[in-house]
Order: sequence, then C-alpha cells, then structure tokens
Amino acid sequence: MGLLKNIFRAIILTLAFIGFLSLGGKELVLGLFHNYINPSHETVLERAQKVGDFSKINDEFEIEKAAGIMGYNAVVAEHKASGQKMFVVESGDKAILTAEDIKSDDVEEKLRKAISKVKYQAISVDELKVTKHGTMNSYGKEVPFVKFEAKVKKLPIGDVGGIISVAQTKEGEPRLLISANEKNKYSQLISDEFFKKIK
Repeated sequence: MGLLKNIFRAIILTLAFIGFLSLGGKELVLGLFHNYINPSHETVLERAQKVGDFSKINDEFEIEKAAGIMGYNAVVAEHKASGQKMFVVESGDKAILTAEDIKSDDVEEKLRKAISKVKYQAISVDELKVTKHGTMNSYGKEVPFVKFEAKVKKLPIGDVGGIISVAQTKEGEPRLLISANEKNKYSQLISDEFFKKIK
C-alpha cells in the first residue's frame, strides 16, 4: 500500500512539474535567475541608495554593481572613457579607516593594516606608497584624501595609482571612497567629478 502511495505521489509531482514548464515556468525561473545575477540598471541604482544618493552622477560614469562585499555594502562605478574605477563602501560599525587616519602622519601604516584586515584572496597589494595629501568634496562636505601608488598582484595590471578618502553622510555614517586606475592613467579630475556628485 505504501509503495503504491509513493508511486502515485511521484506521478502527481511529475505531472505538476510538466504543467509548470508548459505554462512558462522555465522562462520564469530563468528570468528570475538572470535578474539576480545581472540586475537591471534600476535595481542597481536602488541598491546603491543604501550607500548614498547617486542620482546626480552624469553619463560619463556607470554604476556597475551595488552589493554586499566581504560584509560591507559597496557601490562600484566606472568612468566609461578611461576605465577608472570608483568604490564607495559603507563600513557601518566596522570602520575600515577614519578621516583622522587619512589626515595622520602615519597614514601609510594605517593603510597597510586596513588592507591586511580586508585582504581579498583574488588580489594582493604590495609596495603601497602615499604620494600626496589633499581634499575634495563628497557627501556635501570637504573630505581629506591621500593619493597612493601600489603594485597589485594577481591582476592583469601591475602598477596602480589612485586615492583613498573617508566621508560622512548627513547621519554621520562613514563611507570609504576609493578611486584607482593604472598608474599612468589615473586622473584626479575624474575622481573629483564623481565623488562630488554623491550626497
């Protein structure tokens, strides 16, 4: 009796599955999977709102991703013409760096410690060197930054240049700002243009 019941159940489940597929179930599942893996531009912008207001960013830039990375919410953008990347990271209670760290005399050591905390297995940063201190505007305020040069292993590019900064939202939440490109292609003007539009 139990065997007959199990066979009947299997037949019903098979028929239900075939019915689901015939009514477009396969397309529905594939569509949901595709939207999860490759979200629409609107979905990416919606997710980015957790980190900041990116609505004023001009067409030179493209928000590529807005997702959780290593326990942090992050937005990744690219300057279309140069390939320069910008990262905005919401670190929450686990602040990676502070504005005071950026302004300090031993910022290079603090950057090395921060990199070792969030070491990402796919890339390795070596020979990090701070070359300049400066300020720019982001989240409606003037914020400090340091310009850096470094060697990156396990990526097609070797030498990179860029900036690291820390800004605060109106609510006082820290945001780590990073912009980087190949060392000889990095542009501070591109970084300034992107970060000043974030509120």
